[in-house]
Amino acid sequence: MADEMVLRAQRFINTTYNNGASLGISKLNENGQTGWPVMYALTRALQYEMGITALSDSFGPTTLAAIGEKYGKIDDTNAPSANFCRIIQSALYCKGYDGGDIDGFYNARVKASVALLHQRMGVAGTYPGSSLWPKTTKGLFNLDAYVTVGGGSETIRSIQQWLNGRYILRKDFYIIPCDGHHSRDVAKSMLFAIQYELGMADGVANGVFGPGTQSGLKDHTVTTGSSGVWVQLFSAGMVLNQRPVSFTNSFTSTLASAVSGFQSFVKLPVTGKGDFSTWASLLVSYGDQNRTGAACDGVTLITPARAQTLKSQGITYVGRYLTNPDPTPPDSLKHKEIQPGELQTIADNGLRCFPIYQTYGRDASGFSYPSGRADGQAGVNAARDHGFKAGTRIFFAVDFDALDYQVTDNVLPYFKGIEDAMAANGGEYSVGVYGPRNVCTRVGEAGHSSASFVSDMSSGFSGNFGYPLPEDWAYDQVVTRTVGSGDGSINIDIDIASGRDIGQNSFNPPASQALDVLFNTGYWSQLLADVRAYMESIGFAEDDGRLYTTTQCLETIIAGDLAVTNTARAYGMRKALIQTTAFWEFRHYGNEDLIKDAGVWWYHQGVLPGWAQGLPVLSKFQDSSTGVAQMFGFAGICAWNNSIRTGLVTGTVKDSTKNADIFSVWDKLRTDNDFALTSVAHAHIWAADGKPGGDEEARMERRPTLDYTESEIYEVLRRYQGPAEPAFTDATKRMPLYYIFEKYNRIAR
Repeated sequence: MADEMVLRAQRFINTTYNNGASLGISKLNENGQTGWPVMYALTRALQYEMGITALSDSFGPTTLAAIGEKYGKIDDTNAPSANFCRIIQSALYCKGYDGGDIDGFYNARVKASVALLHQRMGVAGTYPGSSLWPKTTKGLFNLDAYVTVGGGSETIRSIQQWLNGRYILRKDFYIIPCDGHHSRDVAKSMLFAIQYELGMADGVANGVFGPGTQSGLKDHTVTTGSSGVWVQLFSAGMVLNQRPVSFTNSFTSTLASAVSGFQSFVKLPVTGKGDFSTWASLLVSYGDQNRTGAACDGVTLITPARAQTLKSQGITYVGRYLTNPDPTPPDSLKHKEIQPGELQTIADNGLRCFPIYQTYGRDASGFSYPSGRADGQAGVNAARDHGFKAGTRIFFAVDFDALDYQVTDNVLPYFKGIEDAMAANGGEYSVGVYGPRNVCTRVGEAGHSSASFVSDMSSGFSGNFGYPLPEDWAYDQVVTRTVGSGDGSINIDIDIASGRDIGQNSFNPPASQALDVLFNTGYWSQLLADVRAYMESIGFAEDDGRLYTTTQCLETIIAGDLAVTNTARAYGMRKALIQTTAFWEFRHYGNEDLIKDAGVWWYHQGVLPGWAQGLPVLSKFQDSSTGVAQMFGFAGICAWNNSIRTGLVTGTVKDSTKNADIFSVWDKLRTDNDFALTSVAHAHIWAADGKPGGDEEARMERRPTLDYTESEIYEVLRRYQGPAEPAFTDATKRMPLYYIFEKYNRIAR
């Protein structure tokens, strides 16, 4: 909803400062809605009026210092200009306060609003009256709220106000929101408060949970009967971690009982006291890093000697990775994936293994419903290959600092894809989530996972700062250590275990890297159901007006299964590479492609063929993507030539610039499905070799093989389509199809 006074503030900026150009900003959208663009513009305008030449969106140290040096405080006695005052009035309106008539006067209405602002910030005792001080001015020029919003807690708000009021005069402490919600700023302010109470000087206190802070806290255990500021800080920490207590300065038996409950929840010794380990768990996500954990995870091969080291450290549960997406890993990662015989070693030494699935996942762009559907099926396939039994929980990783909107837009659809993939496999395995606290909590609350593996070691992640430990946590990753010596030395991440997940200590025989065999037609209906469900999930209805339905396209691919199988076996690749590409291309075959095919015939033969009668043929074409593989004659020539020249097949090299050769290959691709399907395999080999003679790219490390990694599968599928969009986007969408085909190929072999 538009606010008339915010609209006037926007107009004031646009008209006074040459449509924003003199402030280094674009003209504001005059919509009457507050937001960062308006606040940034007002901040720059304030700097401009104070004579600051290097304008910035940030109300930083320079702006803060300039207010203090020039004015000390701002009120009706020293506001330097009418426009300066109009900026203050506009900022008040953008924060929801009465700013008067934006008339350039620091009048009674402005004074009343400033007094109310200070009261809501919790600093009225420090700053009585109606003058704006440097730090409260900084608090005015942002979007922080000083009243509860969005269901905020009044208890948390009282803590925020208390922190502001008690510490605002300290050099590095700034006004924090008083909105009733825990946050990064609130968490950091708690650390500053601890450091100030420990006696750290300004410039020494830094809001970091470092050695000095930890040492000091060890001397400040609070227990039943304690009172004063340390109990206030401790009870604040309990409230901010969503424990059912009051913000108080008296350590009562009720508080002690709640502390015992918290200690039990996070797996600390249950004492009912506010000891160092409990302080640490309240203040930072990783807690007391000197703790021992019953679990660990890592990228290092578990040998018998290393297994004994882990056992001696009190570790029972070992997290290991189902795959390694890097085709040429460095030495430190060459055993990231579970190695042959390793699970048996783990079991033989009295340990249990919980599997982790992670590709790259370092930013939001890698997370979507299609990638989740692909990773879910890939995780199932890999778990089966390693021998994990039904009932195992696979933890799928979100290994980046996902902001809340990215969780909504990317991570939740990704886990919905995983959930659907699991359902398509009969619920053989369950879903766990690895990631920051907010990710784990939201994925669990959405019903997409049954337990969390929390990356609490990444304490600076916004998804950890200010969020409580998820209720469904199974493993809590807190510190990296090297343990053991000699052959038993191993670098691991130490994880606290809740007992919610206990991994596995008994495994099926691992699947061999056998060559693919013919499709088992008894699984036709299940394959069709999986493919149809996935295609519908990305917008392809069974019959969407293209020439062939999903069912017809899949029937065509399976009808050529003998050619696909023989080709895959001959070149040591997975059938799914051929099936995925051919199905995807054929499913996109439409009337526009048929028209181009007719144009190619017309170009080379001089007449339209009988099958093209009635088509609105508009142009002649030398070449087009045709047939079940939607391959150009040129590409077919290059792919086969590459295989002939490298000795994979015998034959006569054709000329990719010669019309007769283009047409002969093109027409065979159009009419001979077995030839087209076989050509897909040669096109993938050609792509891996860098597409010599075509749109050349860097040579891949390996040609298609039985143990292609996820990244290699993606890359060779992408190269089939080309070096530019939509090839990259479509390759992401093809990956789930690859894993669906691989699911049934694996069953057959």
